Amino acid sequence: MQTIIGNAMIGQSGGPTAAINATLAGVIRGAAAQTSIGRIFGAVNGIEGLLEERIVDLGAQFDSEEKLEALAHTPAAALGSCRKKLPAYDSGDPIYQKLFSVFRKYGIRYFFYIGGNDSMDTVAKLSKYAAEHDSGISVIGVPKTIDNDLCGTDHTPGYGSAAKYIAATMQEILRDCAVYTVDAVTVVEIMGRDAGWLTAAAAVPKKYCGTAPDYVYLPERPFAYEQLFADIEAALKRHPNVVIAVSEGLRHADGSYVGAKSQSGTVDIFGHAYLSGTGRSLEAAIKQHFGCKVRSVELNIMQRCAAHVASATDIEESVRIGMAAVQCAAAGKTARMMAFSRRPGAEYAVDITEIDVTTAANSVRCVPDAFINEAGNGVTDACIDYILPLCEGELSLRWEHGLPVHAVIDKTPVGAPDPDLD
Repeated sequence: MQTIIGNAMIGQSGGPTAAINATLAGVIRGAAAQTSIGRIFGAVNGIEGLLEERIVDLGAQFDSEEKLEALAHTPAAALGSCRKKLPAYDSGDPIYQKLFSVFRKYGIRYFFYIGGNDSMDTVAKLSKYAAEHDSGISVIGVPKTIDNDLCGTDHTPGYGSAAKYIAATMQEILRDCAVYTVDAVTVVEIMGRDAGWLTAAAAVPKKYCGTAPDYVYLPERPFAYEQLFADIEAALKRHPNVVIAVSEGLRHADGSYVGAKSQSGTVDIFGHAYLSGTGRSLEAAIKQHFGCKVRSVELNIMQRCAAHVASATDIEESVRIGMAAVQCAAAGKTARMMAFSRRPGAEYAVDITEIDVTTAANSVRCVPDAFINEAGNGVTDACIDYILPLCEGELSLRWEHGLPVHAVIDKTPVGAPDPDLD
């Protein structure tokens, strides 16, 4: 197969994570090692910035291992993100023509898009346009999402660090709540619209720390106040301090969100409702029913930006999958998403592979039945055993003045390269 010679473009999309920049660092490192790739550009704010030609030179900004290491340990999306949805595919649509005119202008032959479900939809659409127009551009999706809900991969970069933060924070909450003898209920609301992978991580301390929330409620099971009240009543008979973990996406049997009354009703560009308020709704209901002390805790964005307690496994794998994406593209492949395949056996190990990107686009991988207990108010040991290896390992960060050092990308746009000089 003929080697494609040209420049690379990288974009980030969707919600930030503690590991998305580690993947970015991996793509940059991999691209710099490829003789077929010239300059390495970044699209500020993903597809949105690409359309507006807000392009930076990543190769110039990250020209040393020290800079790449700092980038890998920086939370959030250093390039900036977006939630822009491309229109239904139509090769004659001006937006697709505009995007590929920008690719031609900057000599792009490799495009890497780091994101989740909706971002893989973007990769699929751009891949289709590239193929139909014989553009010679390789389009590769590189996964990321703390939600861990991408199909076709054992887990997603970013999930391990978020799960570690949730598990560690839940352990601390449990220790704090255990000091009093007065009846009290604490509700911890955790991110997760359609899949309960993050909330399931709240149960991880059970394995080695001797403590765990009394109940864990996931969106994979219909929620009923009758069961909640019965569960809490049973727990209060065992001890006075009840702690429960709930997904923000909890729904009743009719599909309505538990926190609907506390939500704005607005949706994002993809039609997803902005969720919050599940914990507050449960707090009010529990207080009214039991009359005891009740409080709700919403972990909010800390779940995805706590790089100071990131999983070493997660960061190392995120760098590796970014580098593997470049190798996949350099081999002449396109319309692919990189993925993890867990090896069988007691000892944790994964291989990096790639799948058809349409497998992951616009689909959701939920927590399987085998990971949820029969009562629907907790997770099984098999679930904890699945999550634990993804949280393993501590990072050696660079600190200054008591704070971790982060990389900051200069987002001043660069001009298009001169084809006679590039």
